[in-house]
Amino acid sequence: MENQITIYIAGDSTAAIKLPDKRPETGWGEAFQSYFKENVKIENRAINGRSTKSFIYEGHLAAIEKSIQPGDYLIIQFGHNDQKLEDPERGTHPYGVYQDNLFQFIQLAYQKSAYPLLLTSVTRRKFEDDSIDIMSVGDFPQAMIQFAEKYQVPVLDIHKITNEFMGKIGNEESKKYYLHVAPGQSENYPEGITDNTHFNEEGAKAVAQLIIKAIKQSELPLKKLLK
Repeated sequence: MENQITIYIAGDSTAAIKLPDKRPETGWGEAFQSYFKENVKIENRAINGRSTKSFIYEGHLAAIEKSIQPGDYLIIQFGHNDQKLEDPERGTHPYGVYQDNLFQFIQLAYQKSAYPLLLTSVTRRKFEDDSIDIMSVGDFPQAMIQFAEKYQVPVLDIHKITNEFMGKIGNEESKKYYLHVAPGQSENYPEGITDNTHFNEEGAKAVAQLIIKAIKQSELPLKKLLK
């Protein structure tokens, strides 16, 4: 059997594994394993509510440092909670601390002879009439791309890809991919919920497929690990 390779996902609730009391909310990272060869293990370390700042401060990056091996991959996707400037424990400025924090993730990967891959934040479902907001996560996607270009780090613009996907299917149809639950439909949300940031199972699968497609179309060594 080929050498075991681990792909670590460092991110927020849009990628994270969900507990039963949160279903049908689903993270795109949960749908990832099925696309990779048998010798590839997905280690989904994404955590609800975390930004680059709180993920580092709480020791989650240090935990990855302890287990990541040469030849492994570190996928990094943050932005949604970095946006929350009103929260000093999480908020960062896109062209300031956010980029400084990204540097710490990248530095760790290179120190461990692992491969980093930056993903811009998945889109929020934010429509004005029938037009989707291309700034749904503010300047964070652009700040990540700028950072990647400066340090010559691989990046996939998943915000653009998911934003265009949701924009194309439209305001009404895109609701099917997010955590929209009618009252009485779910024990976890008895009063219902309208959440335009987090995905349901169908949405998580669709986003995972879009990320996998972007990897296939890239020149990244990661694509050799796909089935």
